[in-house]
Amino acid sequence: MVGPVRRPLFVLFGSSIVQLSYSNGGWGAHLSDIYSRKADILLRGYWGWNSRRALQVVHQVFPKDAAVQPDLVIVYFGGNDSMGPHPSGLGPHVPLEEYIENMRKIAIHLKSLSDKTRIIFLTCPPVNEEQLRKSTSTFFSELKRSNEDCGRYSEACIQLCRDLDLKFVDLFTAFQKKDNWKSLCFTDGVHLSSEGSKIVVDEILEVLKEAEWEPNLYWKSLPTEFADASPYDLVAANGEDTINASEWTFHRNNWH
Repeated sequence: MVGPVRRPLFVLFGSSIVQLSYSNGGWGAHLSDIYSRKADILLRGYWGWNSRRALQVVHQVFPKDAAVQPDLVIVYFGGNDSMGPHPSGLGPHVPLEEYIENMRKIAIHLKSLSDKTRIIFLTCPPVNEEQLRKSTSTFFSELKRSNEDCGRYSEACIQLCRDLDLKFVDLFTAFQKKDNWKSLCFTDGVHLSSEGSKIVVDEILEVLKEAEWEPNLYWKSLPTEFADASPYDLVAANGEDTINASEWTFHRNNWH
């Protein structure tokens, strides 16, 4: 770790929705910008993974004996789990009941890391089925994805979060509130465009803002590192004063 003091540590853990969250104006990149000088954000995303594979390595990604434990873990698995099964038995599909149990075990492990580790689960977003059919590579067998299945896995994730008293973001509902979401939110019918990622950021920030956590992890509640005014700051137009830019956010979208 680097100083001067340890910032809060956030970890993004999930499948390709997480791995690609720094691409195409992604939600991970937006969070890193919003939390610059406030928190450190680590990416642990794995393209194509399901909850079964995540459970196999969660103890390696989040070892209990680590000297520093995360303050926040944002978890996304479910989109690949919800895919239709392949006749061979291969592929990412995980039956709904097993998906729920896998996510339960992942949550329990994360909760055990420390008393200060907070968790947010992201549910499956919907998919643009027509766009997905047109964009699927011939390298793959038929990809069976449907909004009906995404909805079932999303609702199961929400119910699990309620049972375990976890915070969650209902992406399945949030996306469909936006006009023309099918054409705006995806690059290929599944993975997120910049517009889709903005929805993810908005929803995560809303959860962080409303969470009654101590300490509060909402970005406006966290101190800004080295925010003290200095004679080495930019010189004001009057030529006599300096202007401290530590809290300037005008370059960002209007994140609440």
